[in-house]
Amino acid sequence: MKFHLLLLPLALAACTAERPATPATDTPVPAAAQKTPVAASMVLDAATLGRYHWQLAEASDAYGAHIDALFARDDKPVQLDFADQRLSISNTCNLMNGGYRLDDDKLKIDSLQQTLMACADPKLAELDRAVSSRFEGSPRIRLTGSEEAPRLELTSEAGDKLVFAGEPTAASRYGGEGEQVFMEVAAQTVPCSHPLIPDKQCLQVRERTYRDDGTVAGEPGEWEPLYQEIEGYTHEAGVRNVLRLKRYQVANPPADGSSVAYVLDMVVESEQVAP
Repeated sequence: MKFHLLLLPLALAACTAERPATPATDTPVPAAAQKTPVAASMVLDAATLGRYHWQLAEASDAYGAHIDALFARDDKPVQLDFADQRLSISNTCNLMNGGYRLDDDKLKIDSLQQTLMACADPKLAELDRAVSSRFEGSPRIRLTGSEEAPRLELTSEAGDKLVFAGEPTAASRYGGEGEQVFMEVAAQTVPCSHPLIPDKQCLQVRERTYRDDGTVAGEPGEWEPLYQEIEGYTHEAGVRNVLRLKRYQVANPPADGSSVAYVLDMVVESEQVAP
């Protein structure tokens, strides 16, 4: 059985606000105070946003109450990624993405798309709605902190405040975009020799090649044990996967480490294999 993703436009404009707007104030706001401050060591632009994975750390509504619905997955916080002028939202039930641009202190987002998957868990179904509704219109965006510990603050038009902590992407950590490769992972691991890890089990892998139209090119090679981890990938026994990876050169690997690193980009194909 194979699983495939299908993108479906997500109409965000139809959503309605959950609470009344914050009462207006009669006190004038100086023009200088209307500008969103940015950390002195960082610049709020596409390049800076693209150097990090942004994981949700805090969320409160206009009245300061914690937004429980945005934390339905304790082990996987909602994550934002900015690349090629597109915003991707993951660790929800369905993946979401759409074009974006920065307009002073506003984040302008095109109509989001999402994968079409049924959310059996009601909390995950609510998570999708709770996330998408906070990106309606043009939320305010603010960058604080430092390059070592950046924070991204988004304030929705309803006054909800979402704070994301930045984690450097693999391209930032390894100093380059890396090489795209496809790797097939067998359903079962195999014992492999490791000087520091007794009884180590390794993934069985082989590289795959695809043409530009997505069709398979050539025959896969022999299965080989992979003595290192694939960042971002968790293997499930009995499931064969084809992965799209980024392969990076490691500048100064440790004595017992590899000179290359593999980072998961996406799962291209997945199949349950009978034992």
